[in-house]
Amino acid sequence: MKSPTQTLRLLTANIQAGSSTRRYSDYVTRSWSHALPAGQKRSSLDAIAKLASGRDIVGLQEADPGSLRSGFTNQTHYLAERAGFNYWAHQPNRRMGGVASSANGLLSRLEPVEVQDHALPGRIGGRGLLVARYGDGDEGLTVAVAHLSLGTGSRLSQLDFISDVLADYPNAVLMGDFNCKADRPEMRVLYHKTRLQPPSCVVPTFPSWGPDRAIDHILISDTMKMLDTRAVPAAHSDHLAVEMEVEVPANSLR
Repeated sequence: MKSPTQTLRLLTANIQAGSSTRRYSDYVTRSWSHALPAGQKRSSLDAIAKLASGRDIVGLQEADPGSLRSGFTNQTHYLAERAGFNYWAHQPNRRMGGVASSANGLLSRLEPVEVQDHALPGRIGGRGLLVARYGDGDEGLTVAVAHLSLGTGSRLSQLDFISDVLADYPNAVLMGDFNCKADRPEMRVLYHKTRLQPPSCVVPTFPSWGPDRAIDHILISDTMKMLDTRAVPAAHSDHLAVEMEVEVPANSLR
């Protein structure tokens, strides 16, 4: 007899703090938007809130926690309110001269029993792992959000750290901006130490205006079943978001 399952709708999005990047030249010509509260950030956030509103759990990367460039708006909190999420958490990790700041974020319709905040290792500090636990005991659902480094060596140490955090949890989800493809050599430590599996469907997400690199992922344990996944625009961010429907063991949420 098949064990009962529950379907969850997941989303991960690097929202670039609500900034707009539609071509490579924008990194230069619109660099001011990464430091100043101008532009269409609020309308971009509203578009992201509309996308998130149909999901159960959302992981965010590059959400401004309330610096000058966001008009001192905690963007994770703003999205939670606009999209109707009762539960949210954020993890500020990178601060750039008091002008800009960046955070991982979590929006959830389910109430976590615990939220953990881990600093990730790396040659340059400022990366983090945000972990939410649902259900009872080690069999409960664990959802982790991360934004990994650009350098291979730092990514390897970060993935090794994440593997140790998730190793004892059979029902786990890891989502975020990995800055690498899922079949890169440094990813093997994750698949070896945990029950997380490489994605069965490759979804290019970067750059958003002509995606040819799959660097944003939702990885799930072998106890779960992916029903559907696709890449979708996250307003005008330089990354596409990834959405997924997944079957999880029903007892992992109790």
